[in-house]
Amino acid sequence: MAEYCNIFVFPSYCWPRMAEYCNISVATASAAEQSSHVVKIHGYSRAKMLLETGKYVKSTPFSVGGYNWFIKYYPHGYQIHGCTSIYLALDSSDGKDLMVEARVSLLGKDGEPVPTYNHTSSGHIFPSKSSSREILLNSIGHENLEKSVHLRDDCFSIRCDVTIFKDANKGNQFVMVPPSNLHQHLGELLKNMDGADVTFQVGGERFSAHRSVLAARSSVLTAELFGGMKENLCDPIKIGDMEADVFKSLLHFIYTDSLPVLAHEGTDEGATRGDVVAASHLLVAADRYNIERLKLICEEKLCNHIDSSMVATTLALAEQHSCNGLKGACFEFLASPSNLEAMVASDGFEHLKSSCPSVLKELVAKLLPVEHKAAKYIIMAI
Repeated sequence: MAEYCNIFVFPSYCWPRMAEYCNISVATASAAEQSSHVVKIHGYSRAKMLLETGKYVKSTPFSVGGYNWFIKYYPHGYQIHGCTSIYLALDSSDGKDLMVEARVSLLGKDGEPVPTYNHTSSGHIFPSKSSSREILLNSIGHENLEKSVHLRDDCFSIRCDVTIFKDANKGNQFVMVPPSNLHQHLGELLKNMDGADVTFQVGGERFSAHRSVLAARSSVLTAELFGGMKENLCDPIKIGDMEADVFKSLLHFIYTDSLPVLAHEGTDEGATRGDVVAASHLLVAADRYNIERLKLICEEKLCNHIDSSMVATTLALAEQHSCNGLKGACFEFLASPSNLEAMVASDGFEHLKSSCPSVLKELVAKLLPVEHKAAKYIIMAI
């Protein structure tokens, strides 16, 4: 079923019309009803001028799972100035203990989601009595959005996919077990620093933390904080060869198992040079402290953002930190003669040549035709 709707103005403000396309289907196999909504927001600059922080524009209600919902668009965010925020709000008073999964995506010029801006809120439960009947779907920095190619003619589009789990508490009408919120509690622990018992000094800044949490997440930190190395630790513990913002992101992941939003994330085609540099530094930190999942997350980000200007640096990083997947992605990128020529002309090539000559030999051997087996063997033997 498809229909076109309008987005109306929050009272006392004038606002251009926005269009919403609804495509609703029921997935009976998963006992859930799913709905996708594409919202095009016109007049981005005018909204910023007219609406202050905490003020919003909302869509006309749409139905999912027998309940009414609408999208709330805050041009200046709900509480924090400097960003655009998107919320999903429940517009039905009888929505008791609904379990909802919502995913929001910024759409590119081809109408497809931009991976950097995808965000999913999983297993959110709307209680029967609550002053808050909405989910924060995503916040995008003004600078990031305005520099990106996704804001065109002062307009941008988002898609919101909503899933209602009808039988989330089937079999027990009295008790519903919510999804785990351990990461939220640990995130608050990091923020409030209650009971912190260790301090680090990184790049001129100090960070407090909890030894037990750090040790539980990193075998290297276990050895440093509780092993034979602890006798040699100073107070605060000084960490060299790392920037303060990288260590802050590392701590955030240790406590919450998630990455904070990168400062540069989302400009240009979903990533900037700053994003790649930040992911590279965080990968080094993850490898240093043996936090494998974080290392793989950073490796995946770098695989998705390989270009000719930075591939030499990325390839050196992959070789030095045993990132085989990232190295394979670089090799695939460099299989193109034009990309290879651009890499050789880039600033990072000399660094790659001096720091990782073996990976260059491996690259050349891979680029040779299959029938040149002897030549490949000679190159690798040099």
